[in-house]
Amino acid sequence: MSTDAQATPEPPATPARSFFDRYKTFLIVGLLILVAIAAGFELARLAGRDKNQNRLVLYGNVDLRQVDLAFNNSERIAEVLVQEGAKVARGQVLARLDTSRLKPQAATAAAVVEAQQAVVDKLHRGSRPQEIAQAQANVASAKADQLNAQQQWRRLTALTEVTTGRAVSEQDLESAKAAMDASLARLEVAEKALDLAEIGPRKEDIAQGEAQLRADQSQLELLRRQLADAELAAPSDAVVRSRLLEPGEMVSPQRPVLNLAILDPKWIRAYVPESDLGRIHSGMRASISTDSFPARVFSGWVGFIASVAEFTPKTVQTPELRSSLVYEIRVFVQDPQDEMRLGMPATVVLQLDPVARSKP
Repeated sequence: MSTDAQATPEPPATPARSFFDRYKTFLIVGLLILVAIAAGFELARLAGRDKNQNRLVLYGNVDLRQVDLAFNNSERIAEVLVQEGAKVARGQVLARLDTSRLKPQAATAAAVVEAQQAVVDKLHRGSRPQEIAQAQANVASAKADQLNAQQQWRRLTALTEVTTGRAVSEQDLESAKAAMDASLARLEVAEKALDLAEIGPRKEDIAQGEAQLRADQSQLELLRRQLADAELAAPSDAVVRSRLLEPGEMVSPQRPVLNLAILDPKWIRAYVPESDLGRIHSGMRASISTDSFPARVFSGWVGFIASVAEFTPKTVQTPELRSSLVYEIRVFVQDPQDEMRLGMPATVVLQLDPVARSKP
């Protein structure tokens, strides 16, 4: 084999390198054009931000307070007077319990209080004039009996001394002496009874009667409170969201019967990044709009700013904030016609004060 035949041939030039060399200028020019376009978009975005630097736009949802209403007593429901969606006023009765066993207990307690009140009144008034007069008459009768017995004993004693004991027996003399002593004791008892009638009841007896009266009144008040609690009333103007129990079911303080949504106040729960937190303050006026009412602008104000940061909830719809730490704010809104609903998306526009923002 010849030496020329064994020599390795030179490889041809690659097509890719030739293509790059041919279009290198066009590629560089295209790259520069793309950079210029991107820079233009960035400048336009920055210009738009500067143009609206006195306005902060936030996105959130309508929120309001909810109340779970439950009875204080454990009894069977007699009736539920409202349906879902009904508007109720403060103090309106919404449901009632069965009180067929509670009413007789309250009536009995009222009778006990009335009887004890009469006892206390009697103790405070003391003895009646007739009772004092009766005690005085008993004293006079006892005095007469004592005087008669004393005179009888003296006569028998004098007769015994005159006859040297022959006219009167020893037994008659002793009986007369005993009768005189007994009459004297009865007189003393009658006088003490007159003193008690004139003084009246003891203070301790009056205090005991009054204490018993207070206990009876407390029991009656408890039963009346239970009767009042047998009616479930609305704590404020609201809308019935759910009927959780129905007539015939047993209730307890742990089992709500109705769920209410309070109509006022309403607020927009929104979230602000830390970079914009210093631009807002409590009381700042706000404009709120919703997709349901695009032609309506609701007025409101910033009422709450959280002091602790949190991760942005999943319900926040702006992509820039989904993975950021934000601060919750509540923008209270005026909705006299009750057009906003719980959870409705809303847009909040805050007009910032440029002078206040420029302060250190």
